[in-house]
Amino acid sequence: MKITLNKDKEIVRLIKEGLKERDGYCPCRREKTEDNKCMCKEFREQIKDPEFEGFCHCMLYYKEK
Repeated sequence: MKITLNKDKEIVRLIKEGLKERDGYCPCRREKTEDNKCMCKEFREQIKDPEFEGFCHCMLYYKEK
């Protein structure tokens, strides 16, 4: 298993700007809850799944099997 940043530098830049503006909360989600703090609960659970491969919700991180 390997987790990397998206290879698209523009997406990474935009998401990181959004995270900074929202105090670390996912800029793709409206609610500021602990579940939406980056790295979000949804992606942490996907990381645990050995069959999951793909991006997190906001496309900042990518999990390889």
